[in-house]
Amino acid sequence: MSGRLAIDFGTSNTVIACWDEKKGEAHSIHLPEFGQLIKQGNDEISIIPSIIHYAQDGRRWIGNQVIDRDLYRSKRTFRWMKRYINNRSPVKIKMEEQEISHRDAGTDFLSGVLAVAIHTLDIKNEEIALTVPVEAYEDYEDWLTGVSQSSGLPRFRLIDEPSAAALGYGVHILPGNVYMIFDFGGGTIHAAVVLIEAEEHSISGRRCRVLGKAGKEIGGSSIDQWLFQEILRINHRSDFDDDIRPLSNSLLVECERLKETLSFEERTTLTFPGTQSGVPLFADFSRSAFEELLDQHGLYSDIDRTVRAALNDSRERGFSQDDIQSVLMVGGSSQIPSVQRTLRQIFGKERISFDRPLDAVARGGASFVAGVDFYDHIQHDYSIRYISPEKGGYSYRTIVPRGTPYPTREPVARISIKAAYDNQTRLGIAVFEMGEKRKTESGSPVELVFDPTGAVRIMQVTPDEQEKRSSFWMNEHSPTFLVADPPAKQSEARFEVEFNIDVNKRLMMTVRDILSGKITYQDFPVVKLT
Repeated sequence: MSGRLAIDFGTSNTVIACWDEKKGEAHSIHLPEFGQLIKQGNDEISIIPSIIHYAQDGRRWIGNQVIDRDLYRSKRTFRWMKRYINNRSPVKIKMEEQEISHRDAGTDFLSGVLAVAIHTLDIKNEEIALTVPVEAYEDYEDWLTGVSQSSGLPRFRLIDEPSAAALGYGVHILPGNVYMIFDFGGGTIHAAVVLIEAEEHSISGRRCRVLGKAGKEIGGSSIDQWLFQEILRINHRSDFDDDIRPLSNSLLVECERLKETLSFEERTTLTFPGTQSGVPLFADFSRSAFEELLDQHGLYSDIDRTVRAALNDSRERGFSQDDIQSVLMVGGSSQIPSVQRTLRQIFGKERISFDRPLDAVARGGASFVAGVDFYDHIQHDYSIRYISPEKGGYSYRTIVPRGTPYPTREPVARISIKAAYDNQTRLGIAVFEMGEKRKTESGSPVELVFDPTGAVRIMQVTPDEQEKRSSFWMNEHSPTFLVADPPAKQSEARFEVEFNIDVNKRLMMTVRDILSGKITYQDFPVVKLT
C-alpha cells in the first residue's frame, strides 16, 4: 500500500480510494466490515453507506452493518450527518443517559471508518487527502481535519470535491481540454470548470487548473425531504400528528427508495401501513409527477444557476461554454434522468459523460495526494466587519473577493485600524466568511430536522438562522491581537495592515504600527480560507 489515500465522506455514501503506483491511477478500497461492493459500469467499486446506529447495549453499527441488521429505519440511526455538520445544527437526539448530535455521530462514524482503514491498510504516518464541498465553511474543514488528527493521521491535504472529481476521471481526460464537473450528491450541487494542463514533473503528467466553480446546498436528501412533504400533503397529514411522528424516520427511508426507483422506472407506488389511526399512507407517483415536484421546488433552476455561475467565472478567465470538451457527471443524484436532461439542454447530448458517478471524487483525492497537481482560487467572499455610524450597526468590507487566485504575489487588500476609544491598548479585526443565502419563491426555506426523540419534523429556517449560516465569524475566539504601546487615541489610525494568501490558502497579514513605524507582524497567518 503506497499510503496515497483519500477519504470522501459523503452525505449518502463514503468512499476510500488509494493510488496504484503500477497502474498510475487510483481505485476504491473495500472494507468488508462496513462497505458493500456495487457495479459501476464495467467496474466493481466499494461504498460505505454514511450511516451509524447506536444500539441500546452501547454498541455502534456503521455503514453496511446497519443495513445487514435491518436497522436503517430505526430512530437510533443517524444519516445526512455531513449536511447537518456543515450547517452547524444544534439538534441532539436523546439516547438513554446521553444526547448525541449529528456532529457527534459524524465523528463516531468517520473515526470508526478511519480506525479500520488504518489497521487494514497498515497506514503509518502517511499523508491522506480529505475532500470538502465547494461551499463548506472553515468550521466544517476544522471538524474534518480534527477527526483525522485524532484518528492518528496528522498529515493531510484538503481538496475541494469538484477538483477531485476532475482528477478522478483520470485516463478519461486529456491535457489541453476544458471540462465541466457536475457533482450532484446527497447534500450538495457543485459545478466546476477545469483546464487540464500538461505537467512534466507531475506523477500523472497532468495538472488541473480550476477556471470557475459554484455550489448550492441542495442534494438527494433535499429531494427526500420534498417527497416526505408531498406524501403527507397528499394524505392530508402532518409531521406533527401523534401517529406520524413515531413512523417518520421509516417514512423518510421510503421516500429515499421512491426517489431511487423513479430514477430508473416510469411509475411506482408507496403504501405505508402502521399508523395508529389504521389508515395507511398511499401515494402513486409517475416519473412526470416526480419531475413536476422537483420543478416546483426550483431544482432545475438551481442547477442552471449553479452551472451558469461556474461558466461566468471561467469566462472571466478567457474560456467560454463552447470551449468545454465534456461534462463529467458525478454523484448519486446525477443518475436522475431529468437532471441529466437539464445538463443535455445546456451542453448538448454528445458532451455529457457519466462514467464514474460514485467514486470519482475519492479517486481524484488519491491522485491529488499522489502528486497530480492543480491550480485553484478562493470560493467565498471574506470580509472585515466594522461599525458603521451611518447605519448605526455593523457593515462589512470585502478584503478577499471570491474567485481570487492563490497564492497571491501582491497584497489583496490594505486597511487601517483605528481605536474606538481613548487609551485603547488592544485592537484587532473580525474576519467573516460570507456564503450565499438560500432563496425560495415562497419565502423562508424549510428543512427536515430530527427532534430529540429521533422523529423527523419539517421546520422553517428562520432569517436569523439563514444569516448565521451565510456568514461565519472565523476568528471569533481571537479578534483582538494587536497591542498598542503607547495606548491609541480615539479615531486615530494606529495600525496599517496588508493581506496576502499563501499556497495553503491561509490569509496572511503584515502589520505596521503607524506611530512607531515598526512592523509588528510579518506574514502572520490569520485564518484558513476555503
